[in-house]
Amino acid sequence: MSGTLNKVMLIGHLGDDVKMHYFDGGGSIGRFPLATNETYVNKTSGEKVSQTEWHTIVVRNKAAEICEKYLSKGDKIYVEGRIKTRKWSGEDGVDRYSTEINVNEFTFLSTKKDNQMASQELSQPKGEDLPPDSDDLPF
Repeated sequence: MSGTLNKVMLIGHLGDDVKMHYFDGGGSIGRFPLATNETYVNKTSGEKVSQTEWHTIVVRNKAAEICEKYLSKGDKIYVEGRIKTRKWSGEDGVDRYSTEINVNEFTFLSTKKDNQMASQELSQPKGEDLPPDSDDLPF
């Protein structure tokens, strides 16, 4: 081992839907903001304080397509990856920097689509719960 480590593990909520970019060679990149929250009590005032940190998450290729398909704003996800800083020149010629988390592993912790499917399953009657003449509906 080289004596260094660049590893990030985050659990947070999506701040927006996954935005995809497709390349000519067939590759793709998905980006989305991830919010992590820290809550503590201020010792001097006794007031509860909540702070949100925003992270730019980058997923590639098949992982990006999976995230786009199943994730939406507000969903909770665990991501694991490494920190990467990009540099570019703005239109005004000034150098700009962006720090991103390049993801190599992720786990969906809760998705709105899962919650919607679960609520639909709970609201739909099961076959054995229907009265015997339920297939004789007037419409």
